Amino acid sequence: MGSPWQPLLLFSAITVVSDVALAVGVRPISYAALLRMKADSSSSPLGPRGRPQQHHGGQHHGGGPALPDWSVFASHPHPAMNLPDPQEDHTSQESQELGLVFIREPEDVIFPLSGDGNNNVVMHCEARGNPPPTYSWYVNGTKLDVEAHLRYKLIHGHLVVANASQSVDSGKYQCRAHNAFGAALSRDALLQFAYLADFSKKSRGGVSVREGQGVVLMCSPPPHSPEIIYSWVFNHFPSLVAEDSRRLVSQVTGNLYVSKVQPSDVGSYICLLKNTLTNARVLSPPTPLTLRTDGVMGEYEPKLEVTFPSSLSAAKGVTVTLECFALGNPVPTITWRKLNGNIPKKARLRKSQALLEIPDIQLEDSGTYECKADNPRGGVTFKGLLQVYASPEWVKKMEDRRVDSGETLQWECKATGRPRPTYRWLRNALPLTSQGRIEVVNGQLTIHQVQPADSGVYQCVVENTHAALYANAALTVLASPPVFLANAVRVMATLGKDVSMECKARASPRARMTWQRGERRIQPSRRFLLQRNNTLKIVNASRADEGEYVCRAENQLGWAEMSAILWVKEAMRVEVSPSSVEVTVGESVVLSCKVSHHTSMDLTFLWTFNQQPITFKQAGGHFDYIHTVRAEHTSTVDLMIRSILLMHAGKYACKAHTSAETVAAEAELLVRGPPGPPGVAIVEEISATSASLSWRRGLDNHSPISTYQLQARSPFSMGWHSVQTDPESVTGDLEAAMAVQLNPWVEYQFRVVASNAIGTGDPSAPSRGVRTKEAVPSVAPAKVSGGNGRRHELVISWEPVSEEFQNGEGFGYIVAFRANGSRGWKEKMVTCADSASYKYRDETFPPLTAFQVKVGVYNNKGDGPFSQVVIIHSAEGEPREAPSDVKASAISSSQIKVTWTPPHPGPGRPRGFEVSSWKDTEKEESGWKQRTLKNETSMVLGGLEGNTGYFIRVRGFNNIGQGPASDTISAHTTKAPPLQPPSNLLWIQEGNNVSLSWDPVKAKDNESEVIGCY
Repeated sequence: MGSPWQPLLLFSAITVVSDVALAVGVRPISYAALLRMKADSSSSPLGPRGRPQQHHGGQHHGGGPALPDWSVFASHPHPAMNLPDPQEDHTSQESQELGLVFIREPEDVIFPLSGDGNNNVVMHCEARGNPPPTYSWYVNGTKLDVEAHLRYKLIHGHLVVANASQSVDSGKYQCRAHNAFGAALSRDALLQFAYLADFSKKSRGGVSVREGQGVVLMCSPPPHSPEIIYSWVFNHFPSLVAEDSRRLVSQVTGNLYVSKVQPSDVGSYICLLKNTLTNARVLSPPTPLTLRTDGVMGEYEPKLEVTFPSSLSAAKGVTVTLECFALGNPVPTITWRKLNGNIPKKARLRKSQALLEIPDIQLEDSGTYECKADNPRGGVTFKGLLQVYASPEWVKKMEDRRVDSGETLQWECKATGRPRPTYRWLRNALPLTSQGRIEVVNGQLTIHQVQPADSGVYQCVVENTHAALYANAALTVLASPPVFLANAVRVMATLGKDVSMECKARASPRARMTWQRGERRIQPSRRFLLQRNNTLKIVNASRADEGEYVCRAENQLGWAEMSAILWVKEAMRVEVSPSSVEVTVGESVVLSCKVSHHTSMDLTFLWTFNQQPITFKQAGGHFDYIHTVRAEHTSTVDLMIRSILLMHAGKYACKAHTSAETVAAEAELLVRGPPGPPGVAIVEEISATSASLSWRRGLDNHSPISTYQLQARSPFSMGWHSVQTDPESVTGDLEAAMAVQLNPWVEYQFRVVASNAIGTGDPSAPSRGVRTKEAVPSVAPAKVSGGNGRRHELVISWEPVSEEFQNGEGFGYIVAFRANGSRGWKEKMVTCADSASYKYRDETFPPLTAFQVKVGVYNNKGDGPFSQVVIIHSAEGEPREAPSDVKASAISSSQIKVTWTPPHPGPGRPRGFEVSSWKDTEKEESGWKQRTLKNETSMVLGGLEGNTGYFIRVRGFNNIGQGPASDTISAHTTKAPPLQPPSNLLWIQEGNNVSLSWDPVKAKDNESEVIGCY
């Protein structure tokens, strides 16, 4: 069935069209207002195809206060009750679309001219505005006629100067952007050209001075831009004059200064210039320097030839270089000081102190600087004032403003700078001064009773002698008749409750609002209240209040009306409320909610948790509504909470909402679960093996705490572990206990875990790290053993005691031993806690002497226990006997097999054997040695030469050393086999038989005889 409100909505649309047409037709609209309507179609009261424009918020239509997320339970959207403020809707949109804002402004350019003719300069300018701006340019204050000059071209605001030249195109450039709303000027930009002319070809005269006299060689640079780098060539390029305490090339004048001429200075000097931007270089004609023959110049006092200006200005943040150099004999020494303070620490002295360089100069670096030149004949000083200026910087800039016609506008801009900046104002790129309604006082602009003609682009220009800044802002003077976004709304009220009907229209100047019912204007009374925001409030609504109410908005430019249809219905009631319930973690529960309501009302439900709407998709699957039942006058919604967690405890509310009212019912869900974490564990006392702990009781989560468990961790443990306690069982009513059986001198952290009938909770925050006190060691070394080593050595080894069981500082080992059968113990201290062995050497005891050994521990607190006594033998010594019955026989031309009989078993038994072999024509040192892997009694020597005699002998070895060698024996390798193969092979086949014949091989003298073929 169709909606009963369709005729009313159609009537509303028609009313809007007629009202707007009437408003526009009755009163003239200002230029500013028409401009806004053209620039922003969305500001029109009619949307596409003449329909009233709709603004949607959530599930409701037409505006009004934003509602919570009712969409989960809504059957279909319900009509709205109130209207948004149309004037507020369009504020941000229009402010973005009107006025002019520079996106890119022209910047200072130094353009390097090239000889290939590609000298096209681009000065950038780009602005944003609606409608899009057009552009014009000014050069040195004069408007540039781009159309009349073929060399100039505008591309989207950017000015392209073709075939630019220094003589015609240098100067200050400024961009002007303008559209139907206004105009704005960019900042100034200076266009310069980089060039370097040639020196004059005219030869230069020579300079002749006495030895010891000072001299200045003039550079006289040709025209150039910008600054250049000076250097001087001595005799031939690239031999450059080296600057030192005697010579300086001034980067200000370009001249070469020599404080005291020496014979080595005689020669030809050429001034070399380099343009840093173009890298162009030019050389001056040479200047010869010669020595006079009428004597040597005597000593004389310094004479300053290079100084910095007596008054110098520099921009904040740049690097300032002050030059100071003097002629004199002996060569003067240059020193610097600041008269009204200290020279900045960041300053650097360069070129034998002739240059004082101050980087990143700041205002506090201003002051009088003095340089002094001294030598034994006297001294001379120079002072100069350095002033640091700062270009203007914004402190406060103005912003775009939208002002109703007739109101007062105030703008303010502030900036800092040195010298103090001045202010001037522009409107649409033209100067603005105080006159009539306009007051200009430095950085403040006031316009009284603004009018539509005042709309435009305003600029605050702040400048000092060094730079200027421009700030732009748009002024929009609003002038329009009243407009409602919708001309008819339906308002639903609840019987016996208050109802409010808003009346908001977009108008400038602000409209006067009145309410009427039928032909009678509504006057304020006890039941009808007219509020400040033009809202009509009806107290204790009854059925007699139903009907049509009209709000009329009117200003100097026109009027408009809005109708509100009021319906009064019976109040909703909650018939079944959700019940408070107790559950355990992991269980599920269903909360029910049943509401009675009028059948004509569209009803939506909302479940909240602790006053926040439940977002079902983001709740991790714990929440769901299981069914919605709609009877003739009632609706029911159930909320299911699955696999409940502790975090789900709280207040749940069921809210039923219509366009007229909202009713709610609340229930509390109590969740039982494992305890929460106790308060942080605090270590009250600490001893060598125990720690007294206390903590604060945590939440029991509705199930009494039964026990606490103390846990600890140390650098030696694998994470947290339970510790023994006193009392042995820590019951839930305690908030203190003692951790016992701890290790001394170990750093521990402690925490507490609570348990109840439901489970074990999260642990407390860990305590601060504490170290138990020191104690005498209680753990003896394990795995005491030994053996091996060198002759007369007793080697004792053990497994080091872990730091966890060292029990204090100064930990070490006591190694005790005695020969088996003797009475007294020898004790040796091993002070390194990481040691794992000890060696004792005594030349008097024989190999393999048996010793009783035990290893104890100690620290600063005293001696600890010893290990059990073990028997360890001293080292056995090197082998004492040589192998016997050594034999050697040739196997082939490259191999000899050696065999031997090992010596008798006993002390110094070998661990293997070493075979030495060498040619009978050489010495033993030139031979080679090979060792067996184990106690083998034979070895094959390989890689030998054929038909060669070898000497061989064998000796045993072990870990201690080598034993005596056997007697030397000899062996001779056989001759090598013939190298040439048989020749003249011949195959003869007779039936099934094949015969093969060849010529015999004859062995050479160094080859063995042929005994057969295969």
